[in-house]
Amino acid sequence: MLKHLGEVLPVAAQRFGDKTALVFDRRTFSYHELNRLSNRLANALSQMGVAAGDRVSLYCGNSWEWIVAYYAAAKAGAAINPINAMLTPEEVKFVTRDCQARVIVSSADKSEALLAVQKDTPLEHVILFGDEAKGGKSFDELISRGRDTYEPKPITAAATSTIGYTSGTTGHPKGAMTSHRAVLLNSSMVANGWMFTAADKAVSALPCSHVYGNVVMNGTFLTGGTLVLMPRFDAERTLGLVAEHRATHFHGVPTMHMYILNTPTHTRYDLSSLTRCTVGGQTMPVSKMEEAQDRYGCPLLEIWGMTEIAGGGTLHPFYGENRLGSIGLPIAGAECRIADVADAAKTLPDGETGELMLRGPILMQGYFGNERATKETIEPDGWLHSGDIARRDQDGYYYIVDRKKDMIITAGFKVYPAEIERALASHPSVAMVAVGSQSDALKGEVAKAYVVLRVGAVGDADALMAHCREQLAAYKVPRAIQFVADLPKTSTGKILRRELKRLDEQNA
Repeated sequence: MLKHLGEVLPVAAQRFGDKTALVFDRRTFSYHELNRLSNRLANALSQMGVAAGDRVSLYCGNSWEWIVAYYAAAKAGAAINPINAMLTPEEVKFVTRDCQARVIVSSADKSEALLAVQKDTPLEHVILFGDEAKGGKSFDELISRGRDTYEPKPITAAATSTIGYTSGTTGHPKGAMTSHRAVLLNSSMVANGWMFTAADKAVSALPCSHVYGNVVMNGTFLTGGTLVLMPRFDAERTLGLVAEHRATHFHGVPTMHMYILNTPTHTRYDLSSLTRCTVGGQTMPVSKMEEAQDRYGCPLLEIWGMTEIAGGGTLHPFYGENRLGSIGLPIAGAECRIADVADAAKTLPDGETGELMLRGPILMQGYFGNERATKETIEPDGWLHSGDIARRDQDGYYYIVDRKKDMIITAGFKVYPAEIERALASHPSVAMVAVGSQSDALKGEVAKAYVVLRVGAVGDADALMAHCREQLAAYKVPRAIQFVADLPKTSTGKILRRELKRLDEQNA
């Protein structure tokens, strides 16, 4: 196994040479070319004084430049700080100050905002894509005059490779530090579980800055496959790329798959090359997974993971049993258990619901500069709190019930939004659905559903309520249904339940 991320492209270039590694926006890159480009930028970073342990931030959407910068920073021995491209300049200022980043690499469209906040950060250099840096350093110029070879820095497997920040839904985001060993092990085990090979072509619109997109990227390059990377998700474009490149995989979050199912022209595309597709980031209703499998003509394999574990924690192996609705089995080298919510030291028997906990070599080293938060998340014996409520069946398969923080308490009863979402998603008129809470004078909280209809369907709240009553206990049935054009989502396409209340204004 490789020792650090800086070895990924050099080893792949030796093994796969001029084979196509990356397709992005009609441009193709061989393994040799990606390796040379990252060597050039690694030399430039070293000339700027970037040394082992320094932090280099990456702030942009999917692009070939992001990938080059990622491996260049790894080669230079820096800890990579991948920043969500949707963050505001103020949020970027917090992140770069918190991790004390010395360099930031970004797209030209963010130059004005970045340069405006630079003085309030430790950033010494701003590198901007293109040949006109507008106050920063030109990415294109740096790689045009850099050397094709790079003298590797001594980097240990235990060194910090990445500082990935959480979403910060309960306060300021926290920087999860993961080692080179953790990222490589996770990427390798996910690729192994899904049986990635050099013959595979993967289509993905997952942000490379997110751990799900990151393991797809690293897993593809470790095995010599071809990554067809999209700058952003578009259902029609995804279908076209799968057909054009005869892709063997498509990787996405639930909303991506559901957008594809709600695309009227989706049956026009030849998807017969697909051998497996994957879904993660949030739970996906079984009814929609079954539809997706019928459309793709291959298994849809669910994965569960976290920033704090460098990627996946459980998955369905390609050649194993695919239990729809389950997040699968622990990846090789990881342990999972269901803990009592009131006492984390107590492991619950199969079938009972509690908090999913995990430990193993893929765990983070801790939150950067935040010992208190680290101790709250990782128990002294190494078990990490996931914040997800789950259960395990007698065969060892795990099932997510919902996020602990999303639970609704109505008249003293616990209601999990995901359970209501699964019920509503099985109705033929529903394309997507998200459930949030509303204040109620008598019951404290009640559930409210926000529904995106299938193309051509007519909204009928009474029919959907009746559908829920057939499947759910009376206290779980949503007290209101609002039809909306779309749902609030993160850059990865995950539904933001905490933003649902903003949709109420549309109904005012």
